[in-house]
Amino acid sequence: MTEPLLQVRDLRVAYGPVQALRGASLNARAGEVVGIVGESGCGKSTLAAALIGLPAPGATVSGEVRIGGDDLLALPEPARRRLRGERVAMIFQDPMTAFNPVLTLGDQLIDFQHRLAEPRAAKRGRARAMLARVGLPDPDLALHRYVHELSGGMRQRAAIAAALLMRPPLLVADEPTTALDVTMEAQILHLLRELRGEHQGAIVIITHHLGVVGELCDRVYVMYAGEVVEEGTVEEIYHTPRHPYTRALIACDPAHVAQGQGHLPTIPGRVPDLAAPPAGCAFAARCPLASARCATPPPRHRFGPTQVAACYAVAP
Repeated sequence: MTEPLLQVRDLRVAYGPVQALRGASLNARAGEVVGIVGESGCGKSTLAAALIGLPAPGATVSGEVRIGGDDLLALPEPARRRLRGERVAMIFQDPMTAFNPVLTLGDQLIDFQHRLAEPRAAKRGRARAMLARVGLPDPDLALHRYVHELSGGMRQRAAIAAALLMRPPLLVADEPTTALDVTMEAQILHLLRELRGEHQGAIVIITHHLGVVGELCDRVYVMYAGEVVEEGTVEEIYHTPRHPYTRALIACDPAHVAQGQGHLPTIPGRVPDLAAPPAGCAFAARCPLASARCATPPPRHRFGPTQVAACYAVAP
């Protein structure tokens, strides 16, 4: 079996005393779509920023993020910049923050290709073709527009085009449909489904939306309080979840709530303070299966070749 295109090992990110990521490990292979799911505040967006070598200012980062064998976190910043766009690119949660508001979309898409020794006309043609591919209406006109002149759905399509422009083998999508209405979300999901068949590399989709995971992903990592608590195929996570948090998360998904129930279930309790996280299982205070042994770090149990859960109570 070939080496994974992306390998993350014991990734830790702290903002002062706050331990936003606490030893996350994951991988993604070429041709695979991997989902990272969890509720708000679990560290998903911190992980996304680390995957492209852009942690927030002041963050303390340790661990490895290997893309094609190179540890992104160990490289000097000039080398990291070369890898962004060429080997890894991101579709940001808010496209407005991904573009310069005082430059036209066309100028920015041309600038994104600055490492290519080609005439400006060739770069503009490539930008136009990519805008057309992602379904942006009238790509010639869009090239002359500023980002604030585009609708939310058009901005998201432009952000996808920008990420794909240099055809990087690794694409990271951070909550790609969060800011969209239901109709536009369906259109963007349809586009991402089409693109996954064309993209020869790996795609990592970070989301709190289990429906997105079910529609697009092959495998899933479930995060809670800065840690990966379970991993498995989409079928395993949906149909045979092992970790109590994964089970609770799926039970709260509207798609899994029985018709006529009248209300959505919730997970009691609160996420622990990551400035002083518990020494053992972070979910123990909210878990119906918790016991005294959960005060120590839980073992990682394997359920077949692809499913792993970190929990005392679900030993195979």
